[in-house]
Amino acid sequence: MAYTKRLDGRKLDELRKVEAKVGVIKTAAGSAMFRMGNTIAYAAVRGPREVFPRSMAKPDTAVLRCYYDMMAFSGAGERVRPGPSRRSKEISMVTAKALEPVLDLTEFPKSGIDVFIELIQTDAGTRCAGICAAALALADAGFSMKDMVCAVAMGVIDGTVVADLDKAEEDYDKGPVADLAMAMLPRSGEVTLMQMDGEASQEHIIEAVELMKKSIKKIYEVQKKALLEKYGGVKDE
Repeated sequence: MAYTKRLDGRKLDELRKVEAKVGVIKTAAGSAMFRMGNTIAYAAVRGPREVFPRSMAKPDTAVLRCYYDMMAFSGAGERVRPGPSRRSKEISMVTAKALEPVLDLTEFPKSGIDVFIELIQTDAGTRCAGICAAALALADAGFSMKDMVCAVAMGVIDGTVVADLDKAEEDYDKGPVADLAMAMLPRSGEVTLMQMDGEASQEHIIEAVELMKKSIKKIYEVQKKALLEKYGGVKDE
């Protein structure tokens, strides 16, 4: 039987409740909280600062480093083992790659910009929530950014494309599930991240990308609102 009614009652193209706030960590250069449903990510920016070890520094640009981490009891499943894992290192790397296109890192040669992302509560879509929080934290820190970065996970569940998978949908066992995590620059439409777990047809992937574009616009509005609440005089150009 096809997946036509979502487990939590949302419409097929409906996002979970999205919230955002900047300036939530006073000791950081910039910080943000981003929430998608029951997934909550905090991001804090440190730098620009000297790079250690110095051999990692680049003479003509800054180095952007992201650190993704889930708190031990952040999920509904088993306890997360503390410390870096293969998964957290991979997500840290793709997060940095998703954010780099909006930054002019040549402004800070030989420096490092560190973004720490902590998931205090998880219910799927963690890398996407982390990217959204990190982008807001970089904006809060005052870095020149040519665009915002928005991210969301699309799903193909038993042949049906849906927006913003939650954990129950990720674990759906009555048909095949594909999870597509994507990040986009809302103004230019440039895609900076696309990863997929599972299998989906070309037609379903195209449909998911089109739905993602609509979802990104909604996330972007939430991000802008969070920045305007703190920086009311800033105009969107």
